[in-house]
Parts: sequence; structure tokens; C-alpha cells
Amino acid sequence: MGKEKVILVNDKDEQIGLMEKIEAHEKALLHRAFSVFVFNDKNELMIQQRALEKYHSPGLWTNTCCSHQREGESNIEAGKRRLQEEMGFSTDLKETISFIYRAPFDNGLTEHEYDYILVGTFNEEPKPNPDEVANWRWMSLQAIETDMEERPEIYTEWFKIIFDKYYKHIQQ
Repeated sequence: MGKEKVILVNDKDEQIGLMEKIEAHEKALLHRAFSVFVFNDKNELMIQQRALEKYHSPGLWTNTCCSHQREGESNIEAGKRRLQEEMGFSTDLKETISFIYRAPFDNGLTEHEYDYILVGTFNEEPKPNPDEVANWRWMSLQAIETDMEERPEIYTEWFKIIFDKYYKHIQQ
């Protein structure tokens, strides 16, 4: 498999090109992405701790999974593919809202994404890919909010942004 490419977009989410993922992050170019939020019947969110080998935000806690759409792939198809690759399960997803954010990292890379929030339900144990996920757990939104206020440094930048600005769109 070749290097993974991201879909470069303008601020209207119109495709303007393709670029290798690392180069897009080095140049801080706007590209399409998605963030998946999976809840159980207790309205707890499945969160994951990113693998320690990830090239940015290693070891930080974040939403259930996130990644980038491939060319020709719908947001839902991409979310289901990545959920299977990272967390080892599949579930129905629904698209809620989208927004643009920019988050620079200490290593010189920048996430500049046109991000779609996808929400689903699952009540079983995931089978996480250890190359992607160091740990996982179910947490109530209230518990996450409290923990995020007390220990913001253990959460990814995009998760904090989504939680702060788009909280009502991730609630079940």
C-alpha cells in the first residue's frame, strides 16, 4: 500500500487536490477528516488512548476514533472503515455537523481539518488494534468534562475543541 493521502478542500469542503497525509500536516493545509463518537445504552462515550507510537498526540485520550476520508469514500463509509481498523468493530453511524479547526503540535505538525462528527451506538467490548490504541474505556460526558477541566493535557486538541464547542451535537 502506498502512502496515505488526504483530500485537500477549501472552506466550503470542495475538493481541491490530494496530498500525502504527513505533507498536509507539515504544511498545515486544510483537509477533510472525521471524528467518531460511539455511545453505549448508558449514554457513556467510548474513548481511546492513542498508541504511544503515533506520530502526533501519542498517549493522549480522545474520541472513539478519527481519521481521514479516502478519495471517493463517503463520510459514513470512512467512519465505519476506520472504526473497524482502530477499534475492531462496526456499527451504524449518523452524520451530525461539520466544522473547521486548526491545532498546531509541538513536533511542528498541524491538524487543519474540515471535520465531520459521526455518532453511533455499541454495547459490546471493542477489539482495539494495538498499533492504533493503547487503551480504551467508557465514560459519561459529565465525567469527561470534569476530567478535561482538571487534566486538559491528557486529551487531544481536537477532542477538547469538539467537546467545548460542539457538545450538544455529540449527545445521544
